[in-house]
Amino acid sequence: MAGPERETGAMVLRAIGAPLVWEARPAPVPGPGEILVAVEACAVCRTDLHVVDGELPNGRLPIVPGHEIVGRVVARGPGVASPAPGTRVGIPWLGHACGHCPYCAEGRENLCDAPEFTGFTRDGGFATHVVADAAFAFPLAGFEDPVAAAPLMCAGLIGWRSLRRAGEGRRIGLYGFGAAAHLLAQVLVWQGREVYAFTRAGDAGARALALRLGAVWAGGSEERPPELLDAAILFAPVGALVPLALRALRKGGRVVCGGIHMSDIPSFPYEILWEEREILSVANLTRADAVEFLDLAPRAGIRAETSVYPLRRANEALDDLRRGRFQGAAVLVP
Repeated sequence: MAGPERETGAMVLRAIGAPLVWEARPAPVPGPGEILVAVEACAVCRTDLHVVDGELPNGRLPIVPGHEIVGRVVARGPGVASPAPGTRVGIPWLGHACGHCPYCAEGRENLCDAPEFTGFTRDGGFATHVVADAAFAFPLAGFEDPVAAAPLMCAGLIGWRSLRRAGEGRRIGLYGFGAAAHLLAQVLVWQGREVYAFTRAGDAGARALALRLGAVWAGGSEERPPELLDAAILFAPVGALVPLALRALRKGGRVVCGGIHMSDIPSFPYEILWEEREILSVANLTRADAVEFLDLAPRAGIRAETSVYPLRRANEALDDLRRGRFQGAAVLVP
């Protein structure tokens, strides 16, 4: 099923904290309800760092990380009528939901009691091929560049869900101007809202990117914005940002924590939460989020800033992400 031009295999995490290792392996075989996808591109997410560092509970080892996958369907398992072979699809973090727990019954499959997560509990896209639940793979008609599309499958989707939780306010602060924030900033500008970008101290590159993408202000995370915010969305996994964001809010504003992992939130005075300010979290995503965002992204002209790495340089990409050596998103290409 693999072409003669490349060896099939994957970059595998065998022990927490260890570098990923290349393993040559045959293309996996899709089971009932599954599809086999030849990976064209897989973006590198901060969640991948949390997986490698063992900061998320109940993972699987060994595991192939990667959950921002774009590729072509090459085979279908029993019972799968679509998508057809040759279809370009995107595969996100939520790889399967049980469909019958109370949360799934409420339409909140992102909170499923028995989920599977791509690149965490089932093998992901740091590979030449990946098997996915066909019901959790999204056709990407109209997305001609797989490298540019890959970051949309998590950075874009989580940003979109975070924005929905943040509400309809006009002035939105984005803390941690990386992969998710630089995509969401484009959505906000397209919607006619104001973007206030908060970066690490001294990160001139991130500030320049934010302003180029239409932010009305960019500064350090400890700075106060020139206007009080209607909402703040935190993508940086730094709990100390929560009190800072609360202080930047107007009355009735919201702080949305968009990450899957965050350091402890320090104590803070009740007065900065009072006046009906709120702190919310975002957990995973739903298929409805993906359908909405993937319809919106082309219309809004969303374009990811990417740094491309060969698949076998996944460890380098992870280290560069950890150290903030690029703007936007890193993308692995087999």
